[in-house]
Amino acid sequence: MIGTSSKKGLSEPISVCRSQRALSKRYRSARLGLCLESATQLKPFATDVIKAVREEIAQILPIEPTLIRQAKGKPTVILIVGVNGTGKTTSTAKLARYLGSARFQRAVRGILPRTRSAQQDAERCTKDACAPRVMLAAADTFRAAAIEQLGVWAERLGVEMIRGQYGADPAALCYEAYQTAVKHEIDWLLCDTAGRQHTKTNLMAELQKVKRALGKLDPNAPQETLLVVDATTGGNALSQAREFQNALGLTGLIVTKLDGSGKGGIVVAIQDELGIPMRFVGTGENIDDFAPFDRQKYIENLV
Repeated sequence: MIGTSSKKGLSEPISVCRSQRALSKRYRSARLGLCLESATQLKPFATDVIKAVREEIAQILPIEPTLIRQAKGKPTVILIVGVNGTGKTTSTAKLARYLGSARFQRAVRGILPRTRSAQQDAERCTKDACAPRVMLAAADTFRAAAIEQLGVWAERLGVEMIRGQYGADPAALCYEAYQTAVKHEIDWLLCDTAGRQHTKTNLMAELQKVKRALGKLDPNAPQETLLVVDATTGGNALSQAREFQNALGLTGLIVTKLDGSGKGGIVVAIQDELGIPMRFVGTGENIDDFAPFDRQKYIENLV
């Protein structure tokens, strides 16, 4: 929250310089910095400045999250990427849970899972929603216990998982996973990749190889490439997003650890500079602590 210069509350004038520095540090956005500079000159009270900043952030962020659309007649591939320690594997599991939930099916009412016939569609649907088939690909063949961790999630969720040996080529594993997904009429294939530093050219090239391998089987795959960002990371997240964007072409962000007010401001700068929207947020450790991005709620918690 933007503070006041007095304990009497938001009716007291704020410190212009202090607030400008705080906003600049939090959002890393020149556009918002100029907004605050103008607001603090024209509006001497904190309530007015907060309102102005919220309005400016609302102009930057999308009104509604872009829904993940299911490909017709083939698996929809989602590639999950990010640096080490952001929570990619857990986010992959949460996304798998969400895609198989009634919440998601209601959001995309009318888009049914891929099946061979209308009769099969009817058999797989309940009164409220259809149950799409989800498969996980354990493409993190580097981190110790990464495959086992995703395997535990797959068992809990009741979904299939393709795994290989540690040290195996992740591109080959994702290629095999797609072939298996087609054979078993899977609706969603989620590829969990190893965490990597965005500054390591060879590791980024490995992800490009994964994308090329999937593209050999489906020119449109992966349909989604989502970068997992830690809300507490700060300005380094912008550098991460820029490098992953240049290497892969991102379609959105999953922001984790967004379980407190004032967190995740860096995604405003990512949206503003790179045009990469926040698609999902993780707000806790439970499997259902995961939801599509809500602009209004996000802004209220942030400022």
